[in-house]
Amino acid sequence: MVNFFRFIAEEVREYMARLGFRTMDEMIGQVDRLNVRKAVDHWKARGMNLSPIFHKPDMGPDVPLRNVCGQDHGLEKTLDRTTLVPKCKDALENSTPVELDLPIYNINRTVGTILGYELTKRHGGAGLPDDTIRIKFKGSAGQSFGAFVPKGISLTLEGDSNDYVGKGLSGGKLVVFPPKESTFAPAENILIGNVALYGATGGEAYFRGIAGERFCVRNSGARAVVESVGDHGCEYMTGGRVVVLGRTGRNFAAGMSGGIAYILDEAGDFETRLNPEMVDLEDLTELEDVEEVKTLIQNHFNYTGSAAAKNILAEWERYQPKFRKVMPKDFKRATLAIKRAKEQGLNWEEAVMEGAHG
Repeated sequence: MVNFFRFIAEEVREYMARLGFRTMDEMIGQVDRLNVRKAVDHWKARGMNLSPIFHKPDMGPDVPLRNVCGQDHGLEKTLDRTTLVPKCKDALENSTPVELDLPIYNINRTVGTILGYELTKRHGGAGLPDDTIRIKFKGSAGQSFGAFVPKGISLTLEGDSNDYVGKGLSGGKLVVFPPKESTFAPAENILIGNVALYGATGGEAYFRGIAGERFCVRNSGARAVVESVGDHGCEYMTGGRVVVLGRTGRNFAAGMSGGIAYILDEAGDFETRLNPEMVDLEDLTELEDVEEVKTLIQNHFNYTGSAAAKNILAEWERYQPKFRKVMPKDFKRATLAIKRAKEQGLNWEEAVMEGAHG
């Protein structure tokens, strides 16, 4: 790999020499040195006028063509820097439990991320005990609410949120539910945006309402309950557990290679929206699965007050047969092999190797 990139660098230097440049900075903005005729003559470019893209304005030598000054992202003005980190100082430094109640607005983005960074900087990947820092917000959160939140931080939002809720969640807890005074049915209305829990590695999330598209894409360890999801749910998921208490969009479980999803299929048509290439669809019959689903739904009710969860738990015998288990084929094969190996008395490492070889 080192040699490969060395050859790439050498070839780049050769091209730069032919163009008369010594540094990459000298090349930026020199659109007059581009030969685009072959691309412009391509049939796919017919009817397109690309000249505005390659236009080089007349500028004096004192005007740079590249970025020469840093950008102020305003991080010192974020909610984390102005409020969360200072108010959570005792928890960060002494592991003393802290509880806050704050408003939030859609201009507040990546709320909790810098706080999580400060926690991880001090306590490492292990974080703090669950719920050491508990923050309740009320309002509408901006993008990436609770992104990368580590273990020890619990964020509750009474309101709604934009896209990327819980992106990279790494051990923390997220709870989102509509305002208590709202009169609409939460299970029938959008609560959070698209791509929630993207790339999450651990933690818990409970959403009393509908999530947008690509819910739990690339989730590798988080456990989540939601009342409905849009298209492409659990796409490329590799771990964790997901419970959906309602309908899903199309193309569910595309590229899903790990983890398990449990879907309440009241209409009996979930299979028409499932991408079956890498997963099997099973009934909820295994005792371990039943207990896991009931526990997650109970947590969902406890944290969000979900009427849907309450109804399902109250009439469990009627609802259990309507749950479908989405199980990745390779994951199932490995899990069964590991189980057999453990029954034969193999240790953990041997069991994993046995599972890997099927």
